[in-house]
Amino acid sequence: MAFLTPFMRPWLLALAALLALAVLLPTARAQSVNAADEREVKVAFIYNFVLFAEWPGEVGGTLRLCLYGADRFGQALDVLQGRLANARVIELHRRQKGQSLKDCQLAFLSDPLNTDGLRLLEELRGLPVLTVADSPGAAHMGVALNMVEANGRMGFEVNLYSVRAARIKISSKLLHLAREVVQ
Repeated sequence: MAFLTPFMRPWLLALAALLALAVLLPTARAQSVNAADEREVKVAFIYNFVLFAEWPGEVGGTLRLCLYGADRFGQALDVLQGRLANARVIELHRRQKGQSLKDCQLAFLSDPLNTDGLRLLEELRGLPVLTVADSPGAAHMGVALNMVEANGRMGFEVNLYSVRAARIKISSKLLHLAREVVQ
């Protein structure tokens, strides 16, 4: 890349990220959802959420991805451990009920609509933590990004209020792909 000017390098990185989105998300959205594939599709969505989100500078070089509650991913989520995303190394943590998520940058809540999940959403409000779930109605209850299945296809909803409260910027390209944007 020595032949690239400093002006061209950011554009090349953006193009590479767009190509990753073009490869992973449309493939994920087009697949029929069955029990085995669903986990892998959701992991691809989570990785792309990380790629197209920008955390405040205080976050640092490590991105802690925390899974809270029941682990429906099994080993499928482990492929993200140590993976590089936007110059940050992803660290995967599995947290149990009662453990804090305040040190996480992305928190997947396995059951965000129960009392504990709602308490966590309130506890994380204003912190740079991108909340993610896969529960019907979760985006309307305050989860930032909620994966949903309809007609055998996986998609997602965005709660823009929750994203902004977390001081995280979501790419307009990702917002454009959302099935619903709650404001």
